[in-house]
Amino acid sequence: MLSASLSSSGQPLFLCNKQILSLKTPPCQSRLLNSGCFTVCFSPLSLRVSTDRKEMLKKNRGGFGAVCYSPLLTPRNFQWISTVSSAILMLARGTAIQKSFLVPFFALQAPASIVSWIKGEYGIWIAFLTLLVRLFFFIPGELELPFIAFLLVIVAPYQVMNIRGRQEGVVLSLAIAAYLAFQHFSRAGSLRKAFDQGSIIATLAIICIVGVTCLLLI
Repeated sequence: MLSASLSSSGQPLFLCNKQILSLKTPPCQSRLLNSGCFTVCFSPLSLRVSTDRKEMLKKNRGGFGAVCYSPLLTPRNFQWISTVSSAILMLARGTAIQKSFLVPFFALQAPASIVSWIKGEYGIWIAFLTLLVRLFFFIPGELELPFIAFLLVIVAPYQVMNIRGRQEGVVLSLAIAAYLAFQHFSRAGSLRKAFDQGSIIATLAIICIVGVTCLLLI
């Protein structure tokens, strides 16, 4: 451990253990920085630097303490939450929203990996086989919207899909989510009825798409 003291009277800096400061990052400190977590301890009269990981975790009281970031709060994860919520709303019952608005919302909020997979060979084959089944057999109404969403992503031109991930696309997605939330809660009659047993899944999905879209706009 290396300790140093700063005096407010203008005295020079004294090293407690008479070691010379090195510009090289110690191994334990580099591992700690790579893990996404670091510790800063601040005091008005003393600056304390510790390269012992265990001691840094024990003595993180006071000052700034441990500063960590979470890799879960990323735009890509937000897009996944919006995509799953919109898919749930397409299949969920207990809501009177106009579900056709979920198709462009899905196209705008789907992650790039989903869009590339749909536009790829497997997505085209799935759309082709589903269209053949639709021609000769009956498909439930709940499955038509996902099929239309597949077709919309496949045939959408580059100029339309280019607004995905940009501020224009996020604003348009937020407008769609706010309109669907207004429809859901106004047609439910009251806030209590919106959280009934038959409508709670749709209500939670509506809250997710509105909240996540707002976070993407920030």
